[in-house]
Amino acid sequence: MQTSTRRNALFAGLGAGLLALTGRARAADKDGKAKVVYHVTRMDGQPERCLDFVRNHLAGEPGVTLVVVANGSGIDFLLNGAKTKSGAEFAGNVGDFAGQGVKFLVCENTLKARNIGKDKVLMDASFVPSGVVEAARLQNRDGYAYISP
Repeated sequence: MQTSTRRNALFAGLGAGLLALTGRARAADKDGKAKVVYHVTRMDGQPERCLDFVRNHLAGEPGVTLVVVANGSGIDFLLNGAKTKSGAEFAGNVGDFAGQGVKFLVCENTLKARNIGKDKVLMDASFVPSGVVEAARLQNRDGYAYISP
């Protein structure tokens, strides 16, 4: 009985170690660079924080894979003419970051619910059927770390 308890403890420890290693590997690509999804759902300063985080992330870890998923009122910063609280247009930063490989994804469900045409969205953004589903997919299936700024 004592051998069985030791064996169970050994397997439990090995399992926990493998789980920890797997979790760490899942948030990185094959080259060890981080993969991160930023999820923007509100316009209460969240887009400004997100873009600040993206700027800092790109500076701190060149080559990182970043995706910004927007749904709900969070899509508003990706609409043509959208401005920060200080009056600067979001389009400049979004375009700069898109040029550095950051993907900006807009929820089509939100567009439909709010009766907003795709032509109102910045040209640097792409579309996904559901922002919530995309954020979850990136995190769970594709191994992205999840950040809600």
